[in-house]
Amino acid sequence: MTSRADIDVRPIDETEFADWNRALNTGFLRAPTSAQEVVDARRAQFTPGRSIGAFDGGRCVATFRSFAQELTVVGGATVPADAVSDVTVTATHRRRGLLTRMMAQDLAAAKERGDVVATLIAAEYPIYGRYGFGPATWTTEWTVDVPRAGLDPRWAGPEDGGRVDLVDGEDVRKLGPELHERLRRAQPGAVGRDDLWWKITTGAVRFHEAFQEPYYVVYRSAGGEVEGMAAYTADDHWGDAKQPLNTARVKWLIGVTPAAERALWHYLCSIDWVVTVKSGRRAPDDPLPLFLPDPRAAAVTTHADWLWVRILDVVRALEARTYEAAGSLVLEVADSGGPAGGRFRLEASADGAGSCVPTTASADLTLDVVELATLWLGDESAVRLAALGRVREERAGAARQADALLRTSRRPWCPDLF
Repeated sequence: MTSRADIDVRPIDETEFADWNRALNTGFLRAPTSAQEVVDARRAQFTPGRSIGAFDGGRCVATFRSFAQELTVVGGATVPADAVSDVTVTATHRRRGLLTRMMAQDLAAAKERGDVVATLIAAEYPIYGRYGFGPATWTTEWTVDVPRAGLDPRWAGPEDGGRVDLVDGEDVRKLGPELHERLRRAQPGAVGRDDLWWKITTGAVRFHEAFQEPYYVVYRSAGGEVEGMAAYTADDHWGDAKQPLNTARVKWLIGVTPAAERALWHYLCSIDWVVTVKSGRRAPDDPLPLFLPDPRAAAVTTHADWLWVRILDVVRALEARTYEAAGSLVLEVADSGGPAGGRFRLEASADGAGSCVPTTASADLTLDVVELATLWLGDESAVRLAALGRVREERAGAARQADALLRTSRRPWCPDLF
């Protein structure tokens, strides 16, 4: 067995990308060799210095990639984030500290660049807490039993003067980016989508060998403004008695007004032969069930952690967001070996603005940087974490005050997988 010291962990150069991609496929249990078209598409994501590999005897045995991202925080501002993706360690080289070395290199570089946080979507829950990441948003998927929903089966369009139209991928690439920006600016936890994202999702760039072109549908208001869009697929399943039993699966759905969301969900539940609608990843407090006459027709089939955050700069992270009430709180943040430890005074004004400075004053709450990440976007309760022993009150009532400052009326949500 090669010693840890003899395994070379470093950023790859472009000539090593195919080998790195093979290791990536192996880690994700895909066919090791990709078609050249797919390799070329994935190579478009290559940024010098931000794709890391671990090499044993010249063979890549672990992968890690990060890229620049903008993350929307409470109040609509954005912060620069180090988005972590494509993390694998080949089964032959587990438990040798390779992920720890790759993560350390990347987070050090992110801090040096001035990124406020790092982000990732965790395939497995137990891995990333030891690197300071905490779950900051959750996701929910509903399965809608269409016959039970109570909608008019003769539904032929919105009753608000708007309209729903099927479009193609080229239309999506033209209309989608501006619409998504409207959503992103209003949705804490949302991240940016670059031009490559829209090309991949519409098949203009084939990022995976098996691409099934979805249907695309757009909602326009009575004034003709695009306010909603969705992509979905459908299967072809019929019962023995020749009854249709088809399922529509939503790949993504954007709605910047309640009218747009309602119209899109009603359309999806009105498609001939479709008896089941899978909602795809939605916010945990998504109003989908309440758009149905019988909300029980929408059953939760998935509910899980989604976007994980690692805070790199406490001051900038806490000053970027807005607050629900005025108040002052001193936080003792533990970050073993990391960049975010210290004691900080958070001051929130009545207009929602916050300021944060290092302080020597006595702490009101003591918590790890992991717990700070779960609280930062407003989804978690400090009172609940205190009951679990994950936050310690140094002043009675401090956890309740933290909730009054930090929690939000709507839950944060990240629509994207990266």
